[in-house]
Amino acid sequence: MTFTVAALYRFAPLDDPAALRQPLLELCSAEDVKGTLLLASEGVNGTVAGSAEGIASVIGHIRALPGCADLDVKYSTAAEMPFRRLKVRLKKEIVTLKVAGLDPARDAAPYVDPADWNALVDDPDTVLIDTRNGFEVGYGSFDGAVDPATKSFGEFPDWWRVNADRFAGKRIAMFCTGGIRCEKSTAFLRHEGVENVVHLKGGILAYLEQIPAEESRWHGSCFVFDERVSVGHGLVEVGEKGGVSGV
Repeated sequence: MTFTVAALYRFAPLDDPAALRQPLLELCSAEDVKGTLLLASEGVNGTVAGSAEGIASVIGHIRALPGCADLDVKYSTAAEMPFRRLKVRLKKEIVTLKVAGLDPARDAAPYVDPADWNALVDDPDTVLIDTRNGFEVGYGSFDGAVDPATKSFGEFPDWWRVNADRFAGKRIAMFCTGGIRCEKSTAFLRHEGVENVVHLKGGILAYLEQIPAEESRWHGSCFVFDERVSVGHGLVEVGEKGGVSGV
């Protein structure tokens, strides 16, 4: 059996996340879907895996939640179930930055489609910033990207405030695994007064899915948060930093 993996998120105001938890938990359990889903007043985030039919049912349920019709979902496959159990958790933030007053649904910077991303990578007046932590960056990144060498996303605001002057007058292009951290980090930069900032639509996963390897500016693999460990172009399982696994 091949498992369908869905990485999803949506920033949307949820008035009562706690009331949404049990129905979602029961549906995932009934469909034998495993993984982690996070619910907060700012929206939903997570990665789950199961049969194609089970994942379709869960995605349909989440899209029916208030403001979630345009849920961002990236699909891939796994030869084995990449999660051991199911978790549906209530959180203060669906991705933790610890900066009050941000509204990514309203204030995130404009997207750049994967097809147009190489032009930014090649532009000497554009600074690429990898918003992931140093461990993830160790698996791979874009040519010439700045690595903040953070241990967690919550360290990014302090890093930016210390280093902001280095990037004055430059266009900032930000990227992350699936896009969610960039929704929030670009909203943060705009909150800090930076207007010339964009981010990669769908994140690295969308780029690796859509851009042929021979045209790619990506090197290495992309760390993912399940037992596949990392994926490469075409979202093929790579496993550890070495060879391909599960294929």
